[in-house]
Amino acid sequence: MSEAANLSTPADLLDLGYSEAEEHKSKYMTFKSGNEYFGLKIQYVNEIIQIQAITMVPETEEYIKGLINLRGKIVPVIDVRLRFGQEAFEYNDRTCIIVIQVNDMMVGLIVEKIADVVEIKDSDILPPPTISSRADQGNRKYIYGIGKVGDHVKLLLDPDKLLSDQDKAAVENKLSEEE
Repeated sequence: MSEAANLSTPADLLDLGYSEAEEHKSKYMTFKSGNEYFGLKIQYVNEIIQIQAITMVPETEEYIKGLINLRGKIVPVIDVRLRFGQEAFEYNDRTCIIVIQVNDMMVGLIVEKIADVVEIKDSDILPPPTISSRADQGNRKYIYGIGKVGDHVKLLLDPDKLLSDQDKAAVENKLSEEE
């Protein structure tokens, strides 16, 4: 298991030597979804937790799995595979939730497994390709770049685009009802 899978708080990241602000900017939490590996800037990641009981929210998109209670804070949770139009998968002991901060909202991302924390310099980030199939068009709207890591590539996500404005409004309404 990679050392990233054991990280749970930004303090853990600091213990690994990621304390310099400039160095921190080029760090990405990578995870697997389907056959692809995705990356999120580490600055968005609050913590990584094991899959837990999720309360379903009626009348929301299928990819919004519901809400979790994280130490008294209600956090909406989305299934990344479903958000990207991929087939659902059965959650297992490697399945986890990456809790990220998107604008002023905490959101949990259900992912198959954490891969690693990697450094990707700006010079190793390319814009997403403009030629793709209609199926790939859906994924591409969440991707702002392609990071080169050795012989591999990581699709870099824009977390602000994972929830649509309508979905954010529906979740915020449900959150205000819960309080």
